[in-house]
Amino acid sequence: MHIVLLRKSSASVYTALVLLFTALEMLCTAHAQFTGAQVEPIQRTTHPIVTGSSVIGIKYKDGIMIASDTLASYGGLARYKDIRRLKKVGDNAIVGAGGEYSDFQAISEMLDKMMQEDFNLDDGFVRSPIEIWSYLRAVMYQRRNKFNPLWNNLVVGGWKDGQAFLGTIDSIGTAFQDSLIATGFGTHLALPILRKRWTADMEEGEARALLEDCLRVCFYRDCRSSRRIQIAKATADGSVISEPFELETMWTYNSFVEGNLRDDGSW
Repeated sequence: MHIVLLRKSSASVYTALVLLFTALEMLCTAHAQFTGAQVEPIQRTTHPIVTGSSVIGIKYKDGIMIASDTLASYGGLARYKDIRRLKKVGDNAIVGAGGEYSDFQAISEMLDKMMQEDFNLDDGFVRSPIEIWSYLRAVMYQRRNKFNPLWNNLVVGGWKDGQAFLGTIDSIGTAFQDSLIATGFGTHLALPILRKRWTADMEEGEARALLEDCLRVCFYRDCRSSRRIQIAKATADGSVISEPFELETMWTYNSFVEGNLRDDGSW
């Protein structure tokens, strides 16, 4: 007798659930028809659309320096000429981004929210650059695990407690620290120059000239780069990002005028 009652009870619950889900489906369909909305599956960004190119960072005697251009390309079109890809985070850290610009905007909102929460607590705590780098590493890796990555290569630098910090994170959460960092095409074009000319005791003027030379070469060789650039620095006195300015260039080199000469080494 008890078995029969249990079976009847289970059947009643099952019937009620079927009716409930049917009603919900009819309600959703009616709402979609009434509003003209299309019920579509969740979508993910499968490739970047509006992108920035190289970001280059180095340590020098008094702190760190990061540089990038201000071009955002719409596919292969040099569409947006004044896109700022360097961001101050607090008073002692800078974040630079290559890759999808809308994803960098999302990252900027995350960082702004985190900084606002710290400010609201009003306990005197200030996040160090390495803590910001660790936070972004976790964010990038978590989004990669959700198969919805943020399509950026980030460079994080700053100064705190008498120490300079410089690190990078890619779109799948791979992260490391170094004294010389380049992303995008700068990995191939700028790193050889940095390794040849960089020294740990460089003065600020020398570091700035080195970054300008690297971005100048990127402009010559990378069609997604621009000669309009920004340079940011973080020292014991705080962090600052320059206004955009244009690099001086020269197009009278033989390899530019006459094309690819034998044994010239150009492309």
